[in-house]
Amino acid sequence: MTKRQSKARLAVTIAAACSVAVGAVISGTPAYSEGRGSRDVVQRELNDLVSEAGFPAALATYQDSRGRSRDYAAGVGNLETGARVPLDGQVRIGSNSKTFVAVALLQLVDEGSIDLDAPVETYLPGLVHGDGVDGTRITVRQVLQHTSGVPNYTAVMDTDFFATRHHYVEPRELLDLALTQPGTPPGSAWSYSNTNYVIAGLIVQKVTGRPLAEVVTDRIIEPLHLRDTYVPDRGEEELRERHPLGYHAAEPGGELRDITVLDPSWAWGAGDIVSTPSDLNAFFVALLDGDLLPPELLAEMQTTVETSPELHGMRYGLALFSTPLSCGVVAWGHGGSIPGYETGGGVGPDGRSVTVAVTALPAAMADPEAAWERINEAVDAVLCA
Repeated sequence: MTKRQSKARLAVTIAAACSVAVGAVISGTPAYSEGRGSRDVVQRELNDLVSEAGFPAALATYQDSRGRSRDYAAGVGNLETGARVPLDGQVRIGSNSKTFVAVALLQLVDEGSIDLDAPVETYLPGLVHGDGVDGTRITVRQVLQHTSGVPNYTAVMDTDFFATRHHYVEPRELLDLALTQPGTPPGSAWSYSNTNYVIAGLIVQKVTGRPLAEVVTDRIIEPLHLRDTYVPDRGEEELRERHPLGYHAAEPGGELRDITVLDPSWAWGAGDIVSTPSDLNAFFVALLDGDLLPPELLAEMQTTVETSPELHGMRYGLALFSTPLSCGVVAWGHGGSIPGYETGGGVGPDGRSVTVAVTALPAAMADPEAAWERINEAVDAVLCA
């Protein structure tokens, strides 16, 4: 990925925001079929994310074309104690949560409870209205596609995350904050807005009569047996299982401070889920294998629109990015940012997949663009090895 792409990706994140490599261990079957080359690439890329980009820790799960997975880690899980990074530890997955929400909503489309091309007013009457925002003209599809024109609430929220880390907010407050800004005509352009997935979450709740967290858990997390994945409970701030600490800095290159414990309510349907590299990888593999949606709705997810010239070929569907790789193929995935953690990855056309997590945002690094570029290069290197 080029520097131009890296700059653009920085603009669409949810947040405004000493190392010894630990060897990999095999999960699942003990045999490994693709030779040491592919394995070494993953470890090398994680080592570089720590030594070159400056992330405290990096974790990854790589799955080969035969479905065999391997977990990797590099760096330290605690900067103060030097503790080792727990292999396949829990992290906050940020905007990858959007894909979970989109799948739950699309399952409701499959069941006839939601119409993708109906206006959001059908499901949230009187709620999505403001300066240049009219819920009678915005479709559910445009919400999932980021072509709704609804402004992004994170553009005007308080980004002093250390000061607000224990604040709880309701989803309606996030929507109200977004609507203090003017919108743009729906369908006129792609513009990444976290508010879209607050709206999507509210639609799921309205149609099912159940909390979004319960719907995502019942429809996706439990059927896929994602044992280390969960939607945090109301007011839940700590990660439940073993995890590397997440770090943040008030400005690029500033002091990295522990921000693992925080209230993710401000992210809600746009990015509050906790998972592990292996669980997140399994989710995207299952989705793209057709295990969660019928073929016609998976095809809808993969029907993409242009994003922006700066993204240089990346396109967006319904909570899925398609990313052109250096080896001439396309990977599917999403990516996510939230203070303390950055996650990225993709599923390639040959069935290989990788999920990478680092324990700080690129925006906290001394050179945010270079840090972004290293993550994207790591994913590219693994899938093109």
